[in-house]
Amino acid sequence: MIILDRVTCGYGNVLPIRDLSVTLPDQGVVAVFGPSGSGKSTLIKLLAGLISPAKGEVSGLEAKKRAVVFQEDRLLPWYTALRNVALVCRDTDLAASVLGRMELAQYLDVYPDALSGGMQRRAAIARALAFGGDMLLLDEPFQGLDAELKARVIERIRGAFPLIVIATHQRQEAEALGLTQTIELK
Repeated sequence: MIILDRVTCGYGNVLPIRDLSVTLPDQGVVAVFGPSGSGKSTLIKLLAGLISPAKGEVSGLEAKKRAVVFQEDRLLPWYTALRNVALVCRDTDLAASVLGRMELAQYLDVYPDALSGGMQRRAAIARALAFGGDMLLLDEPFQGLDAELKARVIERIRGAFPLIVIATHQRQEAEALGLTQTIELK
């Protein structure tokens, strides 16, 4: 279990998360909802270990291996899609397999700037899948994907990690992943 106890966090004087107390399960799909600026991305970064709370405590993350899909794809432009994914797993066969599951098998040797936005998004998702772990953190993960492709990608992500935390404005995305708990930020 991951426990956030009266957590306040953000960036400098901007603290979108104030006095948040919530318990996350070890398994399931947790969706974080709220309007823009409510702290959804901040919560993902907190759970990823990229920022620390200004106040309060977080426990239960210490032994968790966490994979993250950020709002931005964060692909290295000087590496091909295959190399971007292989960086996290050090196994080109696994990287190629995961890219294939994201319907990018024919684009392994293509650099990010030659991929469409949706292809870059799927490469970023493939990288997180190849990294693996106990927990997948998704921050608006399906931008740039049409409805049919999104459904196929969601099906391939579903069940790939014991715990998935998704920050989204789209309730149907979380439900398609198998939503088990929600966190509403204001």
